[in-house]
Amino acid sequence: MGLCGPNGAGKTTLLKMLAGIDEPDSGTIVKPSTLTIGYLPQDGLTHTGRTVFEEAASAFQPLLDMKMEMHGIEDRLGDASLPQSQHDAMLHRYSELQDRFRLDDGYSIDLRIATVLRGLGFSTEDAERQADTFSGGWQMRIALAKLLLGRPNLLLLDEPTNHLDLDARNWLEEYLGAYPYAVILVSHDRYFLDSVVTRITDLSLRKLTDYVGNYSTYVKQRDAMLERLRQAKHEQDEEVARVRMFIDRFRYQATKAAQVQSRIKMLEKVVPIEVPPERHRIHFTFPTCAKSGRTVLELSHARKSYGALTVFRDLSLHIERGGRIALVGPNGAGKSTLMRMLSNEESPDSGTRVEGHQVVMEYFAQDEAARLDPALTVYETLSSGSPNTMVPAIRNILGGFLFSGDDVYKKAGVLSGGERTRLAVARMLLRPSNTLLLDEPTNHLDLESKDVLLEALEDYGGTLIIVSHDRYFVERLATTIIEVGHGEAQVYPGTYGEFLWSKENRARSQVSDAKPQAPKVKVHAPKLKAESPRRDRDARKQDDAERRKAQRARETLQKRISDLEARIADREGQVKELEVAMSAPGFYENPETSRAAASRHQALMWEVGDLIGEWEALQAHAAESRSKS
Repeated sequence: MGLCGPNGAGKTTLLKMLAGIDEPDSGTIVKPSTLTIGYLPQDGLTHTGRTVFEEAASAFQPLLDMKMEMHGIEDRLGDASLPQSQHDAMLHRYSELQDRFRLDDGYSIDLRIATVLRGLGFSTEDAERQADTFSGGWQMRIALAKLLLGRPNLLLLDEPTNHLDLDARNWLEEYLGAYPYAVILVSHDRYFLDSVVTRITDLSLRKLTDYVGNYSTYVKQRDAMLERLRQAKHEQDEEVARVRMFIDRFRYQATKAAQVQSRIKMLEKVVPIEVPPERHRIHFTFPTCAKSGRTVLELSHARKSYGALTVFRDLSLHIERGGRIALVGPNGAGKSTLMRMLSNEESPDSGTRVEGHQVVMEYFAQDEAARLDPALTVYETLSSGSPNTMVPAIRNILGGFLFSGDDVYKKAGVLSGGERTRLAVARMLLRPSNTLLLDEPTNHLDLESKDVLLEALEDYGGTLIIVSHDRYFVERLATTIIEVGHGEAQVYPGTYGEFLWSKENRARSQVSDAKPQAPKVKVHAPKLKAESPRRDRDARKQDDAERRKAQRARETLQKRISDLEARIADREGQVKELEVAMSAPGFYENPETSRAAASRHQALMWEVGDLIGEWEALQAHAAESRSKS
């Protein structure tokens, strides 16, 4: 079940009451006596004194105690001076413990721990590190690992995806989808909710309203319900106003006294329909900015290290105008480092960074909220540095990010962490640029604020490079994926879904290639006494025909592969020729010629991609044919 509602509605308070951390002021919470509950708060958990593996293993403390007792019995059974009656009793106890340990999967504890830790992004080396050496985000992952391994009957998760990268989120989706017990979670990740929940409970106006289905279904049903509620409220207000008008008009007429009193009593019985305040959806357009050149950024043979840690060895990257790029990879792979190099916040240790012509860049760092001037008010933060033409839009933007009324006069220094992040995102939207670099802009944003940002970015006409752990956000925006890791950055043209499909196919082919082939065993059939020579010759002829057919098929397949390789080389040659021509001085002075060349270049790039895909499929088919023969 997903628990949804506006910020401040009480979602976290409700989870704490269900977990037994907070008590209700009145009323009762009824739970079965055998119910086990696991609660993951948003933050604030730390683990010290043990390694990550030991901390995760503490989820199996009853089983570990059982294991220790079994080892103790084993040691004592070796004592020859032990009386026979005591020896028999210990054997009986040992048999009971062994059965319970086996039934509770005690012998697979290490495997279960390793599976969950690996799924949440911990390496084998991390598992042996002290838990207190990890940052707050990783501390929350340790807490989540313990909860998942403990498998409580009721799992309460408050923003479990806040500190997870995309790979860990995808793993958690699958894990929770197969979880055998009840799960209640709060999340601002629309894709995660759609994938995991089968029911949404909306918390607003101090009431709980149930909706069957995932988040997308809930949004449609909620909007329809709110529309009906607003209509009923409008009709009630009109009726109340009509009755009041009658009362005011005839209050002092004796002939109408009975009717007036009747209507006054009727008004007293009316229960006002309460409607959630309507949050106006804003449509925002970025301030205009001159276009950049065709090449926006280029890194050549860049190397970046921090002490003994080498993040990038020999990185070359070319980014063109209009690209919509998402950097993906596990936490610590180097996504933020690459963003800092692209934004020129940091320089590579070696290699070059070249910025294109007329590039106006806006960089949103992970710690952007900490860079706000604490002395400025919310309104002053947005108005300073914004073009005059955007000043009228400031109030709308602030409303879209939950700053209304007197909130705009608060100093930035007194805002909460989430409020500062929302303010930093709003400030970024008001500054003119043709290249946006956004490092985790959706952290601490609620779903409706994310929608405001998402719609603005979808209409953005410049170059966009983002790092985000929000799957829905990446799916909607990115048309190119760059996978960062192992000192490299691999470029994948296409959406995030296509990138995952490509990775799965490659992993599957690698597994099949690495799978050991069963040794071929010759089975000698017994010779038949009455074997006919003609039948023998016919069998040999049939075998020869099948071999010739298979050989012709292999030759045809190889010819198709060679033809594809020639076509790929030809198209790539045409692409290089076009790029040389397009980089010549004065090329863009003729708009028709330059537009035709750009269209031809794009068509060739897509054709090369299709040809390479077909070539890879034929190569896989050829490898399969060779293995069968």
